[in-house]
Amino acid sequence: MIARFRIEPLASEHDRSTFSCGVPALDRYLREQASQDVRRRAASCYVAVDNISNALAGYYTLSAACTPLNELPAQLTKGLPRYPSVPVALLGRLAVDSTFRGCGLGATLLADATLRALRSEVAVAALVVTAKDEQAESFYRHHNFLNFGSLPHRLILPIAGYKPSALS
Repeated sequence: MIARFRIEPLASEHDRSTFSCGVPALDRYLREQASQDVRRRAASCYVAVDNISNALAGYYTLSAACTPLNELPAQLTKGLPRYPSVPVALLGRLAVDSTFRGCGLGATLLADATLRALRSEVAVAALVVTAKDEQAESFYRHHNFLNFGSLPHRLILPIAGYKPSALS
């Protein structure tokens, strides 16, 4: 059985013109800004490509960040060095084209992002995201993210000992 989607780095041959997730800012980012961010090394962008139609089905971005140690939930600080800040991977954006909703692609993209952060040669303790709204926050909470920090919708997923089934 062939996999429905392949996830790969955004490249110039990917047609982004028809991508529509229902959030204009996320659509616009993919069409107009993502390539520039990749070129400037401000973010890495990964796309899910439908193996049947070759359409862009979804995407996410990752970048390096840090967060103050004192903003982390207490259960996450155990075993961490007492530096003022902790290195994390920032999941900046995650979107699924409306055509591909309901097939688990969001969870697949999230698992891929988490595994990339875990396997990175740059050490990170967690994956951090600021959810756009309550619906997005609910999605991340369903996948074991915890609230943290002073910003609304700010969530964190520790990745030490992460196993792919943890996002099911």
